[in-house]
Amino acid sequence: MQLDLVSTLGAVTLGAALGGLGGLLGIGGGILAIPLLGGLFGMSQTLAQGTALVMMVPNVLLGFWRYRQRSPFPLLLAVRIGALSIVATWLAARLALGLDKALLRQVFAAFMLALGGYFWRAAGQAVAANSTPWPARYLPGVGLVGGACGGFFGVGSGIVAAPILVRGFGKNQAEAQGLALALVVPAALVALGSYGQAGQVDWPLGLALALGGVMTVSPGVALAYRLPAALLRRLFALMLWLTAGLTLWLA
Repeated sequence: MQLDLVSTLGAVTLGAALGGLGGLLGIGGGILAIPLLGGLFGMSQTLAQGTALVMMVPNVLLGFWRYRQRSPFPLLLAVRIGALSIVATWLAARLALGLDKALLRQVFAAFMLALGGYFWRAAGQAVAANSTPWPARYLPGVGLVGGACGGFFGVGSGIVAAPILVRGFGKNQAEAQGLALALVVPAALVALGSYGQAGQVDWPLGLALALGGVMTVSPGVALAYRLPAALLRRLFALMLWLTAGLTLWLA
């Protein structure tokens, strides 16, 4: 797509909005970018997905780095989670090829609605005093679960991982969002290579989105650490509900 000055500025602005939201909620912004690219630029589903990945890759890399600066965790752990995520994503995607995609999207949307409701109700509630976090040795398993969900439904590995890290492993919301990006980073890189080889990437538009995104990811991460945990969980719940609505719309 040939971009004039107005279109370029619009794409940079859109990328900035999505980058800030991605930094705040640890999602990369791709889930929201895909339907917007289809609606605003008339892209097919595959072209929109490939173009959104151009923005997502630098966003999630920068977001992962910023979250890790504020809540340090072993880099080897992130690598193990990411590696298991890639394996689970590939296996689940192959298994899902023979299944009804519309039904899968509906199930995923229902899961997002329920999960959003759970987080909305749980906002401001502390983990019960008698609840014991799961052992840290099970953390790489989050990559398997998140990757499997991403493979089955096409989106959502990081979205699924963050709630598990919060409620299962006792992580705070911001730290969980940063660690969940360990699932998204390698998968986004692999996916971008695949879409690029297939010619399903609008590089000029994607780079304009990425330019806007990288300018706002860091402020979004900083805001995530300043907001009360209850508010951040409610914003995360709203994002889950929006994801469900977009998923049903795309079905």
